[in-house]
Amino acid sequence: MKKWVLLAGAIIAEVSGTIMLRAAVDHPVWVVPVAVAYAAAFTLVGLTLRAGLPIGVAYGIWGAVGVALVALLGTTIFAETISAGALIGIAIIIVGVILVETGSHPRRTDDDEALT
Repeated sequence: MKKWVLLAGAIIAEVSGTIMLRAAVDHPVWVVPVAVAYAAAFTLVGLTLRAGLPIGVAYGIWGAVGVALVALLGTTIFAETISAGALIGIAIIIVGVILVETGSHPRRTDDDEALT
């Protein structure tokens, strides 16, 4: 459970940093909070890996959820548009992450069960 909480924190920090980065384009005062948010995001991802989440799963979820949230928040906060193609791309990324997650656990065989 701890690894998922850490990963959620990393996602929130990274998405916050990216949204603030967009805001920094118009208001440079946001540059310092951007750096703090990104430092927090990378620290939390490192702690997530230390807690035992495989790197492919952690990075895949972090990236996919981050992309989806930033795209959605960009439309609501900055009135950016998102095309149907972009939505399809986000859906494909999410499906890919699910496939990576389900494929990251080794399958148990009859031999494995005999050993336990």
